[in-house]
Amino acid sequence: MDIRKIYEYALQREREGKRFFEENAARLSSAAAVDAFRTLAVEEQKHIDFILEQINALDRGEDSSILLETRMDEASFFSQRARSEMIEHTVHEAMVADLPVLRMAYLIERDFAEFYEMAAQKTSGDAKHVLQMLASWERGHERLFKFMHDQAFERYAEMPWGG
Repeated sequence: MDIRKIYEYALQREREGKRFFEENAARLSSAAAVDAFRTLAVEEQKHIDFILEQINALDRGEDSSILLETRMDEASFFSQRARSEMIEHTVHEAMVADLPVLRMAYLIERDFAEFYEMAAQKTSGDAKHVLQMLASWERGHERLFKFMHDQAFERYAEMPWGG
C-alpha cells in the first residue's frame, strides 16, 4: 500500500470531521454536547497536525517513530476528561434535537477508526504503528459519542409523549 495516499486520505477525512464538529457545535442544545464537539474539533486538529507530521517525515525520508513518542500519551485524554467532566450534565440537558447529531458524530468516529484499522492491516513497521494509534484515538471518541447518544436517547425514551 502507498502509505502517503493513506495519510492524504486520512488528512482529508480528519478535516471533514473537524468541520462537522465545528459547524454542529452551534446547533446543539446540550451545553455538555456543545463543549464535547468544540473540544473534539480541537482534537481533530491535533490529528490533522499529526498526520501532516507523518507526511513531512515521509518527504524527508525520516522515521516516524520519533514523532510517535510525543503523541502516545494523548490517545485517551479527551475521552477520559469528557466522561469525568461533561457526561453527567449531558443526561440532564439532552434534547431530542441532539440525537441525530450525536449519532452522526458516533458514526463519523467509528468510520475513522475502521479506516485506520483496515489500513493498518495492510501496512507494516512505523506506518502500521501510526495507523493503529490513530485508530485507538478514534475508538475513544467513538465510545464517547455512543455513550452520549445512548444517554440522551434513554432520557428521551423516558419523556412523556409530546416531549
